[in-house]
Amino acid sequence: MTQQHPITPPPELALQWINEYLNEHPEGVDVEVLVVSAAQWGADQELEACCEEMKSIPSPLGIPFGEMASNALRAARRPKPPSLKEQALAALNEIEDSYGGPSTQEILIRRALEALPDG
Repeated sequence: MTQQHPITPPPELALQWINEYLNEHPEGVDVEVLVVSAAQWGADQELEACCEEMKSIPSPLGIPFGEMASNALRAARRPKPPSLKEQALAALNEIEDSYGGPSTQEILIRRALEALPDG
């Protein structure tokens, strides 16, 4: 019996990726897409293993250092993409900067964007 490396996808998962890919792309297989999926999966497994290991770091003075470090590592290595609201506000900032300040319409748009829920 051979041991499987912890970041090697199980055969069932690899087969699932192939089947899903073929259902979406009946014209043929782009091996690069499958390789990227496997690499991403392996990197995610390694990141989660590192984060779990960090959680075991002793907490000095009752501060949950390991948990905080684990969360910081995860946030740094897998940042969440900006929300549509954040993207729109950033675009509005660029428009305002290029025209030397906000117009009445831009102020209205900013107020409407800021009133939207985050997420």
